[in-house]
Amino acid sequence: MNNTNPTHSPFIVRQARLAEAFTKSGFDCVALNPGPSLMYLTGLNFHLMERPVIAVFLPAKAPVLILPRLESLKLEGLPFAIRAFPYDEDPSEWPGVFQSAFRAAGIEDAKVGVEPICLRFLELRMLERAAPKASFISAEDSLAALRKFKDESEVATMRAAVKIAQRGLLATLPVIKAGVTEREIAAELMVQLLRAGGEPEYAFSPIVSGGPNSANPHASPSDRPLQIGDLLVIDWGTSYKGYISDLTRTFAIGQVEPEFMQIARIVAEANAAGRATAGPGVAASLVDKAARDVIEQAGYGAYFTTRTGHGIGMEVHEEPYIRAANPLILQPGMAFTIEPGIYLPGRNGVRVEDDVVITKDGLECLSDLPRELRVLG
Repeated sequence: MNNTNPTHSPFIVRQARLAEAFTKSGFDCVALNPGPSLMYLTGLNFHLMERPVIAVFLPAKAPVLILPRLESLKLEGLPFAIRAFPYDEDPSEWPGVFQSAFRAAGIEDAKVGVEPICLRFLELRMLERAAPKASFISAEDSLAALRKFKDESEVATMRAAVKIAQRGLLATLPVIKAGVTEREIAAELMVQLLRAGGEPEYAFSPIVSGGPNSANPHASPSDRPLQIGDLLVIDWGTSYKGYISDLTRTFAIGQVEPEFMQIARIVAEANAAGRATAGPGVAASLVDKAARDVIEQAGYGAYFTTRTGHGIGMEVHEEPYIRAANPLILQPGMAFTIEPGIYLPGRNGVRVEDDVVITKDGLECLSDLPRELRVLG
């Protein structure tokens, strides 16, 4: 057990908030395998691999952690108490370690909250064997509610992730010109993000799409060379200390048709309208409406086929979602993207995306790269 003084630890605060959710949500404990929620609650980062890792959080008790012995050094210096149950390399011994951990926690017949999207079959089977009388229910909503509100330390880390992403893109722009492929640009961008200070585990694979490919909101970089007259959509981001940035800018390769210049202006105006509308006490649906109205009034409503934004934090998509019919009222600490777009099938597309955080007085935009169409190549 680690007895390090937990004073001022954000992890102690987060674990206490999770414990408060137990009675409201009907579970006795929460079992998590490696992923953003485990890192949010403990600061511990484990890779998903053939060796199972499970942390069990209980009210008013130190968390229980089942892990490979080779990972035990990660527990040194933790700012909170933890009961560790390490195991060795013989898989036949692992079920016994899980059973010992569950007995020590006193949860053999508990209602155990889990994350349905994250929990693997491997860990679920270990849990079921260790506690055959336990029942497993979704804790997804409770965990999402905790992570929905970013504290100042989280926002500061996200600001840094945005700055790194912006530096990485600016360092990439000199290589962009007609004749260079989408894949070559994506490769250069990924290198520059690392050089700028991003983590080796990228937030997501960058979208680099030119010409007809840019009309696909989630296109993958291809071997298509850029051509004069293309619009080029670059949707990219980075990870920094576990937090994500997610940005998009659109560029012109040489001279483009007047209509493409026009839709770039319209999308930038829609982005500005969304940012101007978002704030504390505003419904998420109204932010979507503000951006969408600009595009619809310009006659391109049918070509804005996505929602206006999604939450960001330790994952690239999380609560809150900025979409029509979402009545959620925005509150300080909520962080999300504003990313309207116009996608003309078979021709060209435009998207402009910023990362924002709701404050007590309004909105902070974490990104500040120019949003107007920039001509390259």
